[in-house]
Amino acid sequence: MRSSTKAKSLLLLLLVPLALAACSESTTQSETLAESVRAETLRFQDPAVATAAGYVSDGHCVAHPDLGGMGDHWVNQGLIDPTFDPMQPEALLYAPGPGGNPTLVGVEYIVIDVGQAQPTFDGHPFDVGGVPPLTEAGVAHWSLHVWLHRENPAGMFAPFNPDVSCD
Repeated sequence: MRSSTKAKSLLLLLLVPLALAACSESTTQSETLAESVRAETLRFQDPAVATAAGYVSDGHCVAHPDLGGMGDHWVNQGLIDPTFDPMQPEALLYAPGPGGNPTLVGVEYIVIDVGQAQPTFDGHPFDVGGVPPLTEAGVAHWSLHVWLHRENPAGMFAPFNPDVSCD
C-alpha cells in the first residue's frame, strides 16, 4: 500500500507542472500575439508615419460619458476586407495628448462579414459591427478594439476605455 501511495504521489508531482504549463500556454500565446502587434504598431506613435502608411483620421473623437472613450479612429480603408491579419490593423486609435497632439492608445480590427466564422484574436471573439463611418453604409462587419498602447481597466478587448478622454 505504501509503495502505491508513493507512486501516486510521484506521478502527481510529475503531472502537476505539465498541467500548469498547458494551462498557461494559451495565456502566453495570447500575450505573445498582443506583444507582437504592440511592437509592430509602435511606429504609429508618430501620426506622420500612420498617414504615410495610408491611415486617415475620421475627424472626431468618440467618447461616452459613462464608459470612457475610444478616441479618434484613423482608418486605412485599403485594409478593410473579409480577412483578419493581426499584424495589419484596419484602424489606429488615438486620444488627444499633450498640446492636442494625437497619442496612440490602441488598434481596431475591422473584418467584412461575408458569412465566414466569427474571427478571434487568440480566442477572443470579435464584436458584431455594421455601423458607418468605418465601412460603407450598411456593410456588415466584425470589429475588435485592442488596447495595446494604453492599459484599459475595462479589459484589453473592451470597446471603450475609461482612461481615454476626448478632452
